Amino acid sequence: MQKIVILNGGVGNFSNVQKAVGGIISNEINDIKKADKIILPGVGSFGIVSNNIIPLKDYILEHIDKNKPFLGICLGMQLLFESSEEGEGTGLSYLPGKVVKFKNMKVPHIGWNSVEFSKDSLIFRGIENGSFFYFVHSYYITTEDQYTISYTEYESRGKTCKFTSSVQKENVFGVQFHPEKSGEKGIKLLENFKNL
Repeated sequence: MQKIVILNGGVGNFSNVQKAVGGIISNEINDIKKADKIILPGVGSFGIVSNNIIPLKDYILEHIDKNKPFLGICLGMQLLFESSEEGEGTGLSYLPGKVVKFKNMKVPHIGWNSVEFSKDSLIFRGIENGSFFYFVHSYYITTEDQYTISYTEYESRGKTCKFTSSVQKENVFGVQFHPEKSGEKGIKLLENFKNL
């Protein structure tokens, strides 16, 4: 039986994710070492959660290097990158790019919004392009197109910002939205990850 570890970075929707995929909620090194799959949910401040995760960085990257699946959710996706305008702290630096704030727009970007696929991905299997997912965030990631698998447009105060809403590099996935709060489509995405 596969072992799924939901990383406890201090702040996150751990129980809702656990309801969808099972597994255990932990930040113990032994659990990370034995994990078949890791999910990193996160809400709140980049700096605070970064400080909690960085001591585990080498073990997380070792998991990834073994070609085991990893999923970052919301702030957990942002932590795959190098740094954030939100504050101090460094990310896992697995992907190139940084996290920036929506400029001259109402924040947070909150509520349901559509996700437009730019590449095929196993985590979107059985989910229609343009499906709506639930977002809550004031910052978004800037990265190379080769890692972006979906975009979302946020309209506010007469401006539109098209941002990367999910990423993939090999066995590593990240979503800016909250699948655990996104009804059937979100549960389907989490099941797809579980079944990789």
